[in-house]
Amino acid sequence: MSAMRVDAKVVMLGKESVGKTSLVERYVHHRFLVGPYQNTIGAAFVAKPIQVGEKVITLGIWDTAGSERYEAMSRIYYRGARAAIVCYDLTDSSSFQRARFWVKELQNCEEHCKIYLCGSKSDLISQDRSLRQIDYHDAQDFADEIGAQHFETSSKTGTNVDELFQKVAEDYNSNAFQEMKPEETSVDLSQKKDSYFYSCCHNN
Repeated sequence: MSAMRVDAKVVMLGKESVGKTSLVERYVHHRFLVGPYQNTIGAAFVAKPIQVGEKVITLGIWDTAGSERYEAMSRIYYRGARAAIVCYDLTDSSSFQRARFWVKELQNCEEHCKIYLCGSKSDLISQDRSLRQIDYHDAQDFADEIGAQHFETSSKTGTNVDELFQKVAEDYNSNAFQEMKPEETSVDLSQKKDSYFYSCCHNN
């Protein structure tokens, strides 16, 4: 076992099946897994180092369960997060309402957490524009209202996935995150050697 220092805790939030796990898979492993995922139970953790200028920033990413029955558990995982990627499915209007819920939760409970709004499955929209249920400008207006960066992504094609996480790392590096207590700025986690992935209460 080796100790890995995580610079910034990042939490993935959103309704189940919006593609949070697929986003993490694409970013960390550069792959898109075809076929149905088993729903995340609790959360899954992955640490990913990323180059920002001459520095290397390590993001500790928590992929939380989207099901409402695990809502209380998700609160445990977003506690102390420096950044939250709040996801919604561009083809599912109810997922955008759920994203609004998580934003409100973060604003009430984690005022120091910087929010990034992420619309997923843009490849489906590219194939058939009639599938879009959330207007881009409506989502952008909401992002502007809450002071969030807004990305439309595709885990299948990789569109904007690297850009999303790169922006998180760049914001951390430029001190764009609000000041937090010293003990919240980084944590030491033991990871499996030669692997960045660790599951907590997660079905594989």
